[in-house]
Amino acid sequence: MGEWLLVLVGGAIGAPARYLIGEAARARLPSAFHWGTFLANMAASLVLGFLVEAGTEGALGSTGQALLSVGFCGALSTWSTFSNELMSTASSLRVAQAASYLLVTVALGLALSFTGAAVAQTLW
Repeated sequence: MGEWLLVLVGGAIGAPARYLIGEAARARLPSAFHWGTFLANMAASLVLGFLVEAGTEGALGSTGQALLSVGFCGALSTWSTFSNELMSTASSLRVAQAASYLLVTVALGLALSFTGAAVAQTLW
């Protein structure tokens, strides 16, 4: 199977997962904060950190990387929506909230990526 098809299949799973996370967040965490995007991006950061380290350790071939890292995690995470929400929040003169959203997303996303990598490293 071509890598492009694996990316397509992974994306076809990641995109609905992202949508469902957003819907669940909206139903359970009603607030002005963008919980759906935040939670989807944090999940993708954790999983991608794990997958990259697993790939480095040889536990995930090019097929797994295309399907899971590029396809699934690429569709699960959403930089464009995050950027749009950040700009919208800042333009509504909620600059402190926008700055907090930016800092927490980047810092926690990186921390979760490293955590995922550490878990994979202990397994391999």
